Amino acid sequence: MIEIDFESLRVIGLTPYIAQRLLMLESNTAAEFPARVIEIQREWMRVHNGQAELRVRALPGISSSLAVGDWVLVEPRSNDEYWISQRMEPVTQIARRTHEGNRQVLVTNVDTALLVMGLDNDFNMRRMERYLAIVQAAQVMPVIVLTKQDIASDADEKLEQIQQRLPTQIPIIAVNALSESTVTVLAPWLSPGQTVVMLGSSGAGKSTLTNTLTSSAQPTGDVRKDDSKGRHTTTTRSLHQCTKGACIIDTPGLRSWSPDADEESLGRAFDDIATLAMTCRFRDCEHKDEPGCAVRDVVDADRLHNYQKLLREVRRSQQTALERIDERAKWKVLHKAATARAREKRGDY
Repeated sequence: MIEIDFESLRVIGLTPYIAQRLLMLESNTAAEFPARVIEIQREWMRVHNGQAELRVRALPGISSSLAVGDWVLVEPRSNDEYWISQRMEPVTQIARRTHEGNRQVLVTNVDTALLVMGLDNDFNMRRMERYLAIVQAAQVMPVIVLTKQDIASDADEKLEQIQQRLPTQIPIIAVNALSESTVTVLAPWLSPGQTVVMLGSSGAGKSTLTNTLTSSAQPTGDVRKDDSKGRHTTTTRSLHQCTKGACIIDTPGLRSWSPDADEESLGRAFDDIATLAMTCRFRDCEHKDEPGCAVRDVVDADRLHNYQKLLREVRRSQQTALERIDERAKWKVLHKAATARAREKRGDY
């Protein structure tokens, strides 16, 4: 049985539940010890054993499934080499779908997701709702952090806008990411043993916020003045220890992606729509032109449009290859029919 130094490992996110799961792993040698993956660089990884960082490799069959946040067993070998021999099945996984429909795990074993968005031109309600969908599908607690409160002239208006649009149970906090007071404001989610992940676009202030909450010195960069988009100063996901006792995973800005969700989990991110839909006249109401719709005149029109778009993406991601081919064929037929009708109206024969 492996030995666990709970107090040492707590600083990198160990909880009693995770400790129990680690003890269930069958160790191959008495020298194996538990550690946490804090960074992945192709075939090399960095892990932390609660006392120090180690550069390791993973045995074949394990490396492809590893993500930052994983708890693993590490086996020391000759020549000061360390190899990951086992991986604990994650408690939580935040994943996304690529345009090709492939599933990509971003981080694992996370308690809270800080969804970071700037109050400058980075402000985008549809993107925030997409972040909420990806996080709530993983059953991770979301906290919305609006940065650049100190430089946005219309910060109060944007804060009111997002509070009116999103469900009231989601915490929404506006901060100056450079201010030490931010540590106090976010303290409820930064207690020892907790793991927090930063999600947001490039230039939203994730690395600046990470630097404020930890003792690390993540590189930061300026944003473009015309659209507030930033360069990718963070290029890999990495785990850092927080001064309050939690650990934080900083991530690169997400470009194009879809939530790894099904219709039920998407409904949790849009629970106001799901609740109202139960009182629609028709069970299969799509909240478009149907009579007796209880959603259309109550929910913000842009929020409803975004929900319908995400729902189409979720349904598409769950299709088989043959189903996607059939759908494309159907739309080709409909497009040809519409083109023919348009030509007929114009008298083009």
